Amino acid sequence: MGWQCTGLRWPDEQGGPVLGWCRGRQTRVSALAYGTALGFRAAGVRTCVGARGNACPMAAPVPERSTGARCAECGRLDRAHSVAADTIPDDPRTYRVYLAWFGAGMVKVGITAESRGAARLREQGAVVFSWLGRGPLMAARRAEEVARAALGVPDRIPYARKRAVRADLPDPAARVAEVAELYGRAAALDGRGWPEALERLPFEAVDHAGLFGIGEADGPAGPVRSVTGLVDGGVVAGRLVAAAGPDLRLDAGAHGAVIVDTRLMTGWALAAAGDGAGVSVPTVVVGGGALQTGLF
Repeated sequence: MGWQCTGLRWPDEQGGPVLGWCRGRQTRVSALAYGTALGFRAAGVRTCVGARGNACPMAAPVPERSTGARCAECGRLDRAHSVAADTIPDDPRTYRVYLAWFGAGMVKVGITAESRGAARLREQGAVVFSWLGRGPLMAARRAEEVARAALGVPDRIPYARKRAVRADLPDPAARVAEVAELYGRAAALDGRGWPEALERLPFEAVDHAGLFGIGEADGPAGPVRSVTGLVDGGVVAGRLVAAAGPDLRLDAGAHGAVIVDTRLMTGWALAAAGDGAGVSVPTVVVGGGALQTGLF
């Protein structure tokens, strides 16, 4: 059995992104560095990554364009222990409520376990964020709902929208100001539905643009394309210039700028490919355009 990719992770704010791998119960990570070559070739059939640290007993095949990489049974098992699905309301851990900014006018409210720090924000590709409060799960969930309704912001944003706005960010002061304005409105909710059990946290904007390597003129000109799925024998290769959330952005030379959602890599056995190997998987122009079914 070869090593399966388990996707992009953000273990800490200083270390940068890593790719995760598993083989049965064995796991490892590969650190990624901007400016270095990255190339891989998909091999065989994409199979389910299992759930809750357990391998899929059927090694079931999963669709090439699925970002979940789980079969129906493993998907149900994973959701059965999901905070997002409200399946564990008696969770004793402390939670934090946050405001996450992805682009101009694109903000969401959410919660994450305090023990995870800001890893959840990096995983979502939040360019800027600030904490709102901390406390028990149900108080955090209530505050999330109150803030979302009062601010008119969602608790989920389709990832394709985040990706589309990332190439045209306002300057750091403008993006922090937008988060600060929303924080101020949320802070004014004391006594109007804000849970007493939730401790208010002071405004402190954290900007991830530098960590992600975005906002710099470091890549080829022209349209950016994103990979829509891997195929057996398909290659993606280039120079890594940025990463955000689950995305890797490569300068693929003559093939231009290419974004790989690493959730599409999960479940594949991947072999190394030279950085000049090009791109031979389906892609689409970010923000629109027709599907490309091979090299572009």
